[in-house]
Amino acid sequence: MHSLTLTTDNRADVAAALAGPHWTVACLCALWCGTCGSYRATFEELAARHPDTVFIWIDIEDQADVVGDLDIDNFPTLLIQRDDNVAFFGTVLPDGGLAHRMVQAQQALSGDELAALAGSTQERRDWQRDCNLRQLLAATLA
Repeated sequence: MHSLTLTTDNRADVAAALAGPHWTVACLCALWCGTCGSYRATFEELAARHPDTVFIWIDIEDQADVVGDLDIDNFPTLLIQRDDNVAFFGTVLPDGGLAHRMVQAQQALSGDELAALAGSTQERRDWQRDCNLRQLLAATLA
């Protein structure tokens, strides 16, 4: 499976894809960003390496009403979540090997470990409140 690209027209379909019990990796980017343009192929390769994971490409300007309040410092920014537990949110180097290892490391955690990590720091608690892609999409569909 290759990545999905979130658009205004497919939000319900993307929300449905996120509804199952699985991992989600979202890349938050901007069309004008040269690094993001180069990273797109890497992100597609990453998606091919993890066919059991939903990969979503989100242009933060086109989808500002979904992700506009997220604190995005630089590009690419990855959001990794399992069900409603946000496991990671932050800027990463545009390196496919690094992203692959990050996804593997998160997927190696048990549900209990993820839940414990979710509340372990204020930053992670903020991620749960502010960065849950399922909730962000649901709010735009309501």
